[in-house]
Amino acid sequence: MAEPFPLEPSLWAATAAPAPETPPLDRSGQADVVIVGAGYCGLSTALHLAERGIRPVVLEAREVGFGGSGRNGGQVIPGLKFDPDDLVAKFGQERGARLARFAGSTADTVFGLIETHNLDVPHRRNGWIQGAHTPAGLDEVGRRAEQWARLGAPARALDKGETDRLLGTERYLGGWLDGRGGAVQPLSYARGLARAAQAAGATIHGNSPVTGLRRARDGWHVTTARGASLRAERVILCTNGYTGPLWPDLAESIIAANSFQVATAPLSDNLRRSILPEGHVSSDTRKLLLYFRLDHTGRLLLGGRGPFREPRGPADSAHLERIVGKLFPQLGAVTFDYRWCGRVAITRDFLPHLHEPEPGLFIDIGCQGRGVGLQSAMGRAIAEYVATGNAEALPVAPTPVARLPLHALHRVYVSAVIAWYRLNDGGMR
Repeated sequence: MAEPFPLEPSLWAATAAPAPETPPLDRSGQADVVIVGAGYCGLSTALHLAERGIRPVVLEAREVGFGGSGRNGGQVIPGLKFDPDDLVAKFGQERGARLARFAGSTADTVFGLIETHNLDVPHRRNGWIQGAHTPAGLDEVGRRAEQWARLGAPARALDKGETDRLLGTERYLGGWLDGRGGAVQPLSYARGLARAAQAAGATIHGNSPVTGLRRARDGWHVTTARGASLRAERVILCTNGYTGPLWPDLAESIIAANSFQVATAPLSDNLRRSILPEGHVSSDTRKLLLYFRLDHTGRLLLGGRGPFREPRGPADSAHLERIVGKLFPQLGAVTFDYRWCGRVAITRDFLPHLHEPEPGLFIDIGCQGRGVGLQSAMGRAIAEYVATGNAEALPVAPTPVARLPLHALHRVYVSAVIAWYRLNDGGMR
């Protein structure tokens, strides 16, 4: 896999709270649990384990939030790609309803952690709007709103007039509003989780890429590029879209596509009042969706797919800048100050995957573009499972690691679809 795009060009790196101290692992030792990856899942797992009196050590190849956790759009969206009725049909009444409850609670987890630990994270919770761009999409969001409302969520369908007003664009036929959603400064949130985990007793080492993972009679041995190693009874891998060859077939069990984003210069008060005037966040019903929001500095962010490879320059984001103009013509010749990207881990069935390939080794992978809430809640569930052995704590049952058949051809297919998407500005005519 190519060298990851740097974190520093992003808006989030420019506006985040200071990073915590996470010195490299420079001497060998022991831990109760070793966690690989300092993103939302790894940090949430570490925090919740430490609160139970278990001593976790987190090993991060770069810095806290370097991967998707520090690069995403900052939208906190509950739920999964599947609606509650779909989950029941897929998994049965008991398991499906339990997974729906877990998925519906993920945004609560994020905002609860921010409040409980007084995290230094700009955030708002005014709700998420999903705009429908086709008649089929309009039917889809109507069903989705009805199902979540039936389960007690603050959800309702929106007609075109209200959708136009709340989004500030006339490009959608209607939509639905989920009041549980909101927004965070995603890199600040990752750094805040790290500080909370450290305060609870976890240790975090940055610039400590793991190069070896070996099971022996005395436990797991985890080796880093600097030569220092840790021994632990348990290891948890939380590397998601930045997964390498550490465990066989794991990187080939997902498609790690890049999601690109652009951010404007701060908008004037008049323009801010014309776009998402009530502080909602939004993404739409496209298969390769568009997502947008205003950040805490008054900039408009818009994200979508870009080249499968790592970016080479501003031209790789030019289609997103054109889409901004088509969605929001009132902006005129707006200036774009930031362009960046990050990887999204997509599984074959669009569900999060948990694996336990050997005793003492646990793996979480597959954020599906909803990682802020999903992985925060997943970390809490994994911590409970590790601490208690209660498999009912896990929202999905562990399965064997399964390489995607013809993985390279999947990449070629996705690359071709994304090329069409860019050429046609995401279908935004």
